[in-house]
Amino acid sequence: MSQIAPPRPVERTPVAGDCPGCGRAELAAYDVVGETGWTHVVKCRHCLTSVRRTPANRLGPINLLVDQL
Repeated sequence: MSQIAPPRPVERTPVAGDCPGCGRAELAAYDVVGETGWTHVVKCRHCLTSVRRTPANRLGPINLLVDQL
């Protein structure tokens, strides 16, 4: 039987501001992967409302030297 590695925690950076959905000041920025590739999002940690979505690096949190040239 193969063992599954535990999930890696996602680093979430707190962002100042209030959620437009629920009004709480619990916004966080982090990278997610979806059908369009990696995206940098700012979401409410309480209700998961997306405040901002921008394209991220092609490999998400992995930074290659060639991408810095």
